Amino acid sequence: MGGKVAENKRQKKEALLENALELFLTKGLQETSIADIAKKAGVAKGTFYLYFKDKVDLRNILIAHEASKLFEKAMANIDEEKEEWKNLDFEDQMITVIDNILNQLESDKHLLSFISKNLSWGYFKFALLNNRLEEDVDFYQVFEKMIANANYQIKDPEIMIFLIIELISSTSYSCILYDEPVSIEEIKPYLYQSVRNIIRCHRNV
Repeated sequence: MGGKVAENKRQKKEALLENALELFLTKGLQETSIADIAKKAGVAKGTFYLYFKDKVDLRNILIAHEASKLFEKAMANIDEEKEEWKNLDFEDQMITVIDNILNQLESDKHLLSFISKNLSWGYFKFALLNNRLEEDVDFYQVFEKMIANANYQIKDPEIMIFLIIELISSTSYSCILYDEPVSIEEIKPYLYQSVRNIIRCHRNV
């Protein structure tokens, strides 16, 4: 019985997440009400509050969830046990992961718009550390592992990751959605050099 109850709860939460994301992508956050989300998910409005505090809480969890899926897909294309990955230094590992994520966002512009419009480091970190869904990849841990395996020390790694996320988020938003100032492919060499410069600023020599 307990297993059925737990599965029923999981399905309702997933339905709320999936339908909220669809509404946020099509109508926008402001134009979507909790009643809209509950109705589309096929649950009572009160059921929403069993899983989320409010719409902002749901949005933050969705951002962490969708970002986690992007990262999971990127890491799925990387065999961490292969020598070519192990032989890459930290900078090249970061660029490899970022490039894969940017390619995913380029193919899903609605998702890019949702994540970038609503991405705030404070909300994102809180959702990642406190409200991350059980099935989500904890990519902060993966970054920490990559940093630990680097052949040099990184000082203030959280600041470094913050700067990289802000840079990638704002750049990808303008270049992928509007080709401004240029397309994402044209800006990648400059973007990746900027990421390398950020990392080098945080290297303990």
